[in-house]
Amino acid sequence: MLKVIGTTSFDDLPDTVSEHAKAVGITEVRIYVGDVERRGLHLIAGALTAPSVDRVIGIQDTEGGRAYQYGEIRPVHTPPAAGAAYWVPMFNGKERIGLMFVAATRDSAEVRENATALATLVALSVSTKRGHSDTYARLNRTQPMLVSAEAQWQLIPPRTYTDSRVAVCATLEPSYRVSGDAYDYATAGLRVYLSIFDAMGHDTAAGQTAALAVAASRSARRRGAGIAETAGVIERELAGQFDDVRYATAVLAFLDTRTGLLTWANFGHHPPLLVRGSDAVVLRCKPAYPLGTGLGDLETTLCHQQLEPGDRVVLYTDGITEARRPHGQEFGLDRFISVLTRYPADGLSVSETVRRFSHAFLDYHHGELHDDATVLLCEWLGAGPPLGA
Repeated sequence: MLKVIGTTSFDDLPDTVSEHAKAVGITEVRIYVGDVERRGLHLIAGALTAPSVDRVIGIQDTEGGRAYQYGEIRPVHTPPAAGAAYWVPMFNGKERIGLMFVAATRDSAEVRENATALATLVALSVSTKRGHSDTYARLNRTQPMLVSAEAQWQLIPPRTYTDSRVAVCATLEPSYRVSGDAYDYATAGLRVYLSIFDAMGHDTAAGQTAALAVAASRSARRRGAGIAETAGVIERELAGQFDDVRYATAVLAFLDTRTGLLTWANFGHHPPLLVRGSDAVVLRCKPAYPLGTGLGDLETTLCHQQLEPGDRVVLYTDGITEARRPHGQEFGLDRFISVLTRYPADGLSVSETVRRFSHAFLDYHHGELHDDATVLLCEWLGAGPPLGA
């Protein structure tokens, strides 16, 4: 089945998977993928998909949605007349790709194991095909996306990454209209690199500034530059590219995943947060100038913080704390911390924490944001096994 699914187009996945799953007693498969705001799961309809099946499943307050939220297989309470059915979350590693509905001739541990393995295989296939599938892009959104947002989502890495030492998740809001915010992360040996950028303005030019800052950062980092040198490269690229001043505030950081030592520098940006259980502290560091101002020596200051396993580092833009309701109060740092510290206590994953925070934030503003708002959260899981084990 691996070979067959690997050579199947995105649009043919539902029919191909359903046909080959019959060999292990699975009688029906439906494949759903999450939309960009992670509010609903949308059916990839095949030529043989029955018209009566649900096209959209809400993530909040549904059986399937709870399986997606908590990342665990759950029985369907009203299965087909004969046999059993399950909601099976689809993971590529730890990245949640979507959800599968699986019906089988009987309920058994073997069937559930086969369903979970099939979901993993389908998730891998979806993740490798989605980047060049307009069908996926259409399922992934519920409203038109601005050109600036289209460019930003193509620029940044996947929102979720997990290995034996770290879990990373991020989000951009408003998802369909974001322009000047960007985040980036990457691994190299024992390090995970984290960065966040907030470019001046709220237009396509702001998106171009953020894109150039990310590209300059990657170029410098990949040739072995440290934080200070990387900042200098970004500064020169931004200052030399535009006729007028186009700058971006930023935090550039890396985490030694063996020791848990975080190193970072601040360039005119809001300071990171450290979430430890139900507590959070602001990580202060003398800021340098924003990048691209051309004001001379950045005077980069490197700061350090020792983490404990389970600690979460939070990078965010001012659109989070300074956003306010019409004629109302700012969302504010205290409210931000209150929401962030609520979910680790519930044992929720980094990705589910970010998803729930994003919705709480949008609901507070009745879905209307006037500035980009970005959050990147990284949890240090501990030293993990020896590199290469």
